[in-house]
Parts: sequence; C-alpha cells; structure tokens
Amino acid sequence: MRYTWIIIILLLGSCSQEAGDTPYLFPSTPIGEVPQPEHNRATEKGVALGKRLFFDPKLSSTNTVSCATCHHTDKAFSDGLALTTVGVSGKALLRHSPALFNLAWYEGLFWDGGSKNIEAQVFGPLTHVDEMGMDLRELVKKLQADSEYPTLFKEVWGSDTITTQRVARTLAQYERTLLSFNSEYDQKKKNGAPLSPLELEGQAIYTQYCAACHTEGLFTDLGYHVNGIDTGVVDRSNELIYWGRYRITNDSNDIGKFKTMSLRNLGFTAPYMHDGRFADLDEVFAHYFRDHRKNPLADPTLKKQDYSLVAAQQKKALKAFLMSLNDSSFVAP
Repeated sequence: MRYTWIIIILLLGSCSQEAGDTPYLFPSTPIGEVPQPEHNRATEKGVALGKRLFFDPKLSSTNTVSCATCHHTDKAFSDGLALTTVGVSGKALLRHSPALFNLAWYEGLFWDGGSKNIEAQVFGPLTHVDEMGMDLRELVKKLQADSEYPTLFKEVWGSDTITTQRVARTLAQYERTLLSFNSEYDQKKKNGAPLSPLELEGQAIYTQYCAACHTEGLFTDLGYHVNGIDTGVVDRSNELIYWGRYRITNDSNDIGKFKTMSLRNLGFTAPYMHDGRFADLDEVFAHYFRDHRKNPLADPTLKKQDYSLVAAQQKKALKAFLMSLNDSSFVAP
C-alpha cells in the first residue's frame, strides 16, 4: 500500500511530552468525552503548535501549500471545489477534500478508511506528489533550521529535536480540537426548545430515510456504503482509488464503498460525494429519492423503502432540518 512505509514511522522510537505543559481542556459535547490516545494527549502548547503547522505553507515542497489550502475555516475545513487543483502540482486530485470536524470519533480517515488515526493520516497529504509533495527528511531539515520551530517543539516535547512523528502528533492534537456541536439543532436540543414545524417535518423524513447511515449525534455511522452513484467500478488505475474501501480490505463486498460523511454543516461544505459530483443538495436529493433505485449495486439499506414517495414539500422540509445542523460558530473567522 502506498503509505505503509510512512505509517511504520509512527511505530518507531518514542517521545514524551513536556511535563510542565498544561493539558488541553476539551469542551463538553452531547456525545461524551472527546477520545484521544494515551500516547498523544493534547496540551495547550501542543494544540497551539499544531494549529501553526496546519496553516504554515512551509510544510509543502514549494512553500506555497498548507493544510489549510484545501481545508478552509469558512467552509467547515473543506474547500468548496469538486476536485481541488491547488496542490503543488496543480493537477486535479482524484477525490474531494473532506470537511474536518469531530474527527476524534472517526475509526478511519480518508474516503476509504485507509488510515486508522489522525496521526497516520497526516502523512498522506504531506507526501502526496499532487498535494504538498514533501519529502519527510527535507521537512525535518526545514523545520529544524527555522528560527522558531525548535523552541516551540521543545516546549511541547521536551526536546528541540524535530521528528516526523512529532510533527504528525502535534498536527493531530490540533485537528482533534475541531469540534462542531453548536448548531441551531444542538442549541435547541440542549435548551429544550422545539425546532420549527418545517424542521420537525424534515426531522421525521430524516429519521425514516437517512438515519440508518447518518446516525444522530455525529450524523454518520462512521461506516462505508455503496450509495448507488456509480453502476459499476472497472477503472483499476491510481492504486484502485475508484474502488473505495476495497483497496484497503481486498474484500469484494467492499467494492465501491465510501465513508459515510456527516450531515452536519452541509450548508458550508458543497459540493458533495467522494468526488464532489453533486453541486448542491437538490442534486443529492435527486439521486437518493430517484436515481439510486436504478443501480442494482446500491446498498440494501437504500432498497428497503420507496424513496420516490417523498414529495417536493417533504424535500423542502428535509432541507430545512439539514440546515439546522449548520454550526455558524464553527466557521466564524
């Protein structure tokens, strides 16, 4: 697998955090405590350094592309493009840049779950020739030669020696703080206030037709499904990237499966799907309430009910409910 050798780096060596650094205090969430690994507990200085790294284009081979180049704060850390072309090569990527929030609960990263944790995921975009194109040895040299980074790393890790492992863990600390649980829906649920009549109607449609894969709370089941947007998968190029989850598991039952993304913040994260093919929610609705039934490969969950019975007014109500899941505070500058 393309990134296997990179992930091995995470298993080599050890590094302890500075004993005097204050643990980062995560806010409470409606689904419980924010998960974090024991070997990489977030600290205030660690999160601050991770944020600095996330927005620093020095992490790319051309000093022009940062993590934030494809993950904009005003778009819930997505980029608004179907397939971005703003990486170091200028070539269009083969998958849509996903939004980044509530990642601490995800059991797999990337659209196919190819990375099991944020620390390992970091190396994918860092080293990809079309994204940030960075040689990890050169990255360490570049950061080590910086006038400020060695001191900042020492404050977090107790040593001014910068390693790829420490870069990954520091970025992961910041990304775990990207929490989005302050939408209108969340606020009303917390305060015991009702949604509007239209939103309530939409919530009923969501519960009947969407909740099986978009479980309330995170509004994703964290699983992988064939949602019927393709009638078959035959292109074996680019390391089977079009085959979805199959390229990771080598299980024929996973051909064409992609991660179920959250329904939160849809008002900020268009276009939709793993390749950004649907420009807006109307196109998404057209697929789920009509077109997917033409695909014999679609997930059995989608075939249990006749989605074509959903009327135009019900789609309007569903959209109203989905918009209640937008967290404006999360995308504030």
